[in-house]
Amino acid sequence: MDLISDLPEEILCHILSFLTTKEVALTSVLSKRWRGLIALVPNLDIVHYDFRKSFMDFVDRVLALQGNSPIKRFYLGLGGTGCIDLDRVDSWIQNVMLRGVSEIVLSIFDDTESVANFRRMLPKVFQNKKLVKLELSYGFDISLMCGSSFLPTLKTLVLRSVSVTVDKFEILLHDLPALEELVLSCINWIYWGVTVTVSNASLKTLTIDTCGYCVAALSFDTPSLVYFCYSDLVAKNYSVAKMENLFEARISLCVNLEDIARARSPHNILLEDDEDNNNDIIRFSNVWNLMNGIRNVPCLVLSPNTLEVLSICCESLPMFINLNSLTIKSDVSRGWQAMPALLRKCPHLETLVLEGLLHHVTDKCGDACDCVSREEKGRSLTSCLVKVLEIKGFKGRTKEMNLIKHFLNYFPCLKEMKIYAEFKVTEVSEFMREIMMEQYNNSSSCNVQLLESDNLYEKWTA
Repeated sequence: MDLISDLPEEILCHILSFLTTKEVALTSVLSKRWRGLIALVPNLDIVHYDFRKSFMDFVDRVLALQGNSPIKRFYLGLGGTGCIDLDRVDSWIQNVMLRGVSEIVLSIFDDTESVANFRRMLPKVFQNKKLVKLELSYGFDISLMCGSSFLPTLKTLVLRSVSVTVDKFEILLHDLPALEELVLSCINWIYWGVTVTVSNASLKTLTIDTCGYCVAALSFDTPSLVYFCYSDLVAKNYSVAKMENLFEARISLCVNLEDIARARSPHNILLEDDEDNNNDIIRFSNVWNLMNGIRNVPCLVLSPNTLEVLSICCESLPMFINLNSLTIKSDVSRGWQAMPALLRKCPHLETLVLEGLLHHVTDKCGDACDCVSREEKGRSLTSCLVKVLEIKGFKGRTKEMNLIKHFLNYFPCLKEMKIYAEFKVTEVSEFMREIMMEQYNNSSSCNVQLLESDNLYEKWTA
């Protein structure tokens, strides 16, 4: 007995909604019961890499079978070679819009002339009273589509590898009163040296990934934002950064080796004959505007490159008075110069997560670690109220073990240390016991856990 076929139609359609439209069509061979289900499936997921007549006819037949039945999601992914019939594609989109589609995802990748023309079509995509999510990828020219936008219920907008002018982008955001999530990835802003302003009162989640070389300055007027993920080149300026209600921020600034060399140089003296160097130092210094905008955040994640850039604007960093959890990702080729000042700017920090301990050694990180022997060693830690320290990617090297000792000695309020090892923890068990005996003699009250593959292997209590 076919137990699946005996399920109610609504359950079968829900199961089929997780398949591509082509896969749903193939289920019609199972039995007569399955032949008509494709007309009731609320999602259309059309992916093809060879735009032939037989494929276009197939899509036409599916839409004809569905008639006027409601539809929730329409995904159209086209790529490869073949001449795209723009009129038929446009008719498909018009069809699902008339049926009340709430989510449209268009991903069309091809370098033929037909796709170049396709970038200029579909203006009605931006005129839909019921659309909740819109995602456009690869080559669309948004400037030619959003001249008269009307998307009163749109909550999510994803733009990847599309072209747009700054003025049309700002008009578009203004026409989205219900927008909650915005993703900008590899945007072509068309003109060089532009100032991009992200301004929307309802926006809660903002992700920027490689905004583009042509951006000179970035501004954020997003008072309702709670999540901010920013991974891009360092802009020349961040003139406005209003994010008062931010809960979590992830900052990953992109820099090259020359930028790193400039960040480590004595940057307090600008060289008259080195204009490029001076411009880059000023550009990195302006990052403090961005950090000032996120100063109220409780949870902050910084990349290794970001920590290097922050070393230039250490003195101008704001006080992160609400910061409770700080995650710092480390790399053996990136330094911790900004670590001492950053920890001193976090008066209420309770949880510190270090994804890797190995870093490039400089004389500026000495009072946060034991890399360089100096009189103020550990000073920035003694004023820090961290209670929980998590160390990820522990490799069992001598430098790492010395740093663990250093943290246990200088963090005055440390109650728990979790060490996530990348190997069998038995290889360093004796070392850990030695540390615990030393901490016991120092009357430490820190519980240290050595973990492997997310499972607690051993636990020592001093």
